[in-house]
Amino acid sequence: MSTAPDSQQPDGIVPDTKDWTWVLDRPCPECGFEASRVTVDRLGEVVRDNATTWEAVLTLADATDRPEPATWSALEYACHVRDVHRLFDARIGLMLDETDPRFANWDQDETAIAERYAEQDPATVATDLLDAAAVVAARYEAVPPDAWGRRGLRGDDSEFTVESLGRYHLHDIVHHAWDVRALAARATVEAYDAHAAAYRDGTNDVSAETAAQVADLVVALGPGARVLEIGSGGGRDAAVLEQAGLSVRRTDITPAFVDLLREAGHEADLLDPLVDDLTDPRAPGTPYDGVWASASLLHVDRTDLPTVLRRLAGATRPGGALLLWLKEGDGEAWSTHGFVGAPRHFVYWREAPLRVALEGAGWTVDRVEHAVSSRTGEPWLDVRATRA
Repeated sequence: MSTAPDSQQPDGIVPDTKDWTWVLDRPCPECGFEASRVTVDRLGEVVRDNATTWEAVLTLADATDRPEPATWSALEYACHVRDVHRLFDARIGLMLDETDPRFANWDQDETAIAERYAEQDPATVATDLLDAAAVVAARYEAVPPDAWGRRGLRGDDSEFTVESLGRYHLHDIVHHAWDVRALAARATVEAYDAHAAAYRDGTNDVSAETAAQVADLVVALGPGARVLEIGSGGGRDAAVLEQAGLSVRRTDITPAFVDLLREAGHEADLLDPLVDDLTDPRAPGTPYDGVWASASLLHVDRTDLPTVLRRLAGATRPGGALLLWLKEGDGEAWSTHGFVGAPRHFVYWREAPLRVALEGAGWTVDRVEHAVSSRTGEPWLDVRATRA
């Protein structure tokens, strides 16, 4: 929501009067949602995955705080998403039960004020949102194959089918998850922060694949080359890189990891590659020879990864190398697997859009390998690229 003082409601929020039906025909330039890429068999899956974002975000201490007077807090967005699930469940039900039903008008801004979104309990909202998501996801999964074309009309005479209304629903919830992506990132950081030592101790083993990639990087860059490590975690990879003769700048966005590295006698910097200055304070003005990003950028929002890749390219010399590991798949999800006992947000990528993002950011893709984790069996994309 944007600021427009001449049209604000008493609470400072600007009513959203835009017609968003165009998102069914072209990608949303803000959140990146593409309706045409979502098949009906995935509607329920996306709804459920999206709900876990709100469950995690609502645990943050400042989930009730507005970032600015004219922008909803995470709590208010979550209340809206909960009510959107209930609304679309009812509308899909009407379309399945009646012929060409006309939907009653619903004003989201009036509802937010009448229902006192800002005063609701975050834990209760999280539970209710998960329940509402489960109900409407089941609704989508139960639609008969011959019913996706059934019609319904909104109060402004906009016509939808069950299929198009489902995709319209997805854009609403995906867009609002994008609105709170900074909080989602912080929830992931807090998860690592609370389990940093356990993560370090559980990920000490160096795989044969990692050892081979380190050796390959040394051949490409030469001994003594300067490498920026994004997401040093417990320090395993940095130790291997240094043993191979490279000079490593250890960085992480998680304060507890930086503390552990410093306690072990290493220099380490707290760094968010999306917004922080990437210049090495120990070698100002000198670009890096390479970037090592092992299973770290998979937490970056899909719309933000091109920016991160562009910033990393800007900090790397021409001909420098990027080694990047991301999970392969579609969409995004929260998980408590592995050595971190709190939810973390993961974004999955396919090779084709990842290549587009890399090349648009100033990298020439040398190879993309489709690998399977020897520990978890999950598919990964292992990327080697050169600074153009």
